[in-house]
Amino acid sequence: MNMSPRQRWYRHLGKVFTAQPASPQNLADIEQLRQIQKNLCAESQLDTPYLVLVVGSCVIATLGLLSNSAAVIIGAMIVAPLMMPIRGLAFGALIGDVVLFRRALLSVVVGTGVAILLSCGLGMVAGLSAFGNEILARSTPNLLDLGIAIAAGGVCGYALVEPKVSGTLAGTAIAVALMPPVCVVGLGLSQGNWVLSWGAFLLFVTNFLGIALACMVAFVLAGYAHWTKARGVLALAILLTSVLVIPLGISFVELTRQNRLEANLRQVLLSGTITFQRVELIRTRTNWQTHPPETRLTVRAQEPITPRQVQLLEEFLQRRMGQKFTLIFDVNPIQEVRASDNDMTP
Repeated sequence: MNMSPRQRWYRHLGKVFTAQPASPQNLADIEQLRQIQKNLCAESQLDTPYLVLVVGSCVIATLGLLSNSAAVIIGAMIVAPLMMPIRGLAFGALIGDVVLFRRALLSVVVGTGVAILLSCGLGMVAGLSAFGNEILARSTPNLLDLGIAIAAGGVCGYALVEPKVSGTLAGTAIAVALMPPVCVVGLGLSQGNWVLSWGAFLLFVTNFLGIALACMVAFVLAGYAHWTKARGVLALAILLTSVLVIPLGISFVELTRQNRLEANLRQVLLSGTITFQRVELIRTRTNWQTHPPETRLTVRAQEPITPRQVQLLEEFLQRRMGQKFTLIFDVNPIQEVRASDNDMTP
C-alpha cells in the first residue's frame, strides 16, 4: 500500500515511541509530537509565501545595508523566514525524520541562494564605491556571535514546545540576524570582495549551526527525543560547531586587542597631554597581519603632528600593550568657513 510521507512519519513515530518505556516525566505525548511535526512540516515548506518573505526581507535588508540604516535592517530581520526551516531541520535530524529534514534543508538552501543572488544584483545596480559600517560589521564574526546564535536557538526551540513564549520569536529573529549576513555575501560578490563575502558567510554558518544545535538540545531536554537515539546527531552538531571556534576565537582575540588599543589611543589623543595637542580621533584601522601591527589613525587637529610625537606615542603603546605598533596618522585640519567670511575678503 502506498503511503504519503506524512503517513510514513506517523507509522515511524509510533514504532519509535511505543518500543520505548514511556515515562510521563521524560517522554512527551505521541499526539503532541505529531502536532509538532505537522507544524514544522508547514513551517519548512518551500512554497510561495516562503519565497515571498525571502525576497521581501532580502530587498529590505539589502537596501538597509546600502543606506547604512540599522532600523531598516531590523525590519528585515523580523520578516525573514529562514529561522523556521532551520528549526524543522534540527528536529528532523534529531528524530530521524528524513522527509522533514530534506524539506527543511531544501528551504534553507533555496532561500539562502535566492537572497545571495538578489542582493548581488541589487549591489551591482547600486554601484556604491564603498560600504558603510552596517555592512563591514557583519564581515568579522567572533565567539560573541556564536553565543548569541546558541542562546537564540535555545529560545526558538523552547518556543515550539511552550506556546506561552512563541510571541518572542520576532525578538529572537532580530537577535540572531540571519538575513543580513546573507545579503552582505551578495553585496561582497557584487564588488568582487571575497574577504567581505567570506566573513559574512562565516557569520551565517555560525548562526545556522548555533541555532540548530541549541534547538536540538532544547528538544531533548523537553523530552521530544530519546538521548540514546539523539546522541549521535548531537555529537555531529557539536563537532561541526566546534570547528568554528578556531576562526571565531581568533576574531574575538583581535576584537579585544583592537578595543584595548583604541582605548589607549583615545586616552592619549583626547586628554591633550604635553606630547599631543588635543585632537579628535575619527577612526582607527589595524592590520594585525604585519609585524609589528600597523595602525592607521584618522584624526582632526588644529596643528600639525610631528614624527617625534608619533614616536613618543608608539613608545607609550609599547609600554601599555606589551608590543610594538607602527602608527600612521591621516590628519584632517580643522578649518571653519562661514558665508560671512566673504565680506572680510579684501
